[in-house]
Amino acid sequence: FTFSIRLEDLRVKLENEGLVNISYVVVNHQGTQSQRKFHLLKESVSDYITVYQQDEQQADVWTTLNGNKDDFLIYDRCGRLVYHLGLPYSFLSFQYVEESIKIAYCENKCGNCSYTEPDIDEICENITKKADEKLAEIELNPVDQHSHHHH
Repeated sequence: FTFSIRLEDLRVKLENEGLVNISYVVVNHQGTQSQRKFHLLKESVSDYITVYQQDEQQADVWTTLNGNKDDFLIYDRCGRLVYHLGLPYSFLSFQYVEESIKIAYCENKCGNCSYTEPDIDEICENITKKADEKLAEIELNPVDQHSHHHH
């Protein structure tokens, strides 16, 4: 559950930097173990973070998304997948998730999106320069082995 506490910290940090209206969803695993811990998970995050409990009968969300349970999928305002981060890049103690969110928020990585936010230019000017440098180090391309834009 350190994960969900860290996610909450990240949410607050980004909000303080001016990145608002980001939706965060935590998808809980289908297994009985995970289901039992659902309420703990729910309590460890604020109401700003949705915790979604999968039903054992439904198709597993992670399988559908070609991912694993510790992955982060980061979508832009138009619902397009910009980054799919797996371990170790999904550890919140690193900055990959944070930087990826900033780039998805500020840049039109997947082409123009009509849902632009009015006042983000100023916020984004400082943010993307730094974020781009960091992500360039690991060459996280939106279209990597996890590419499933067009399902």
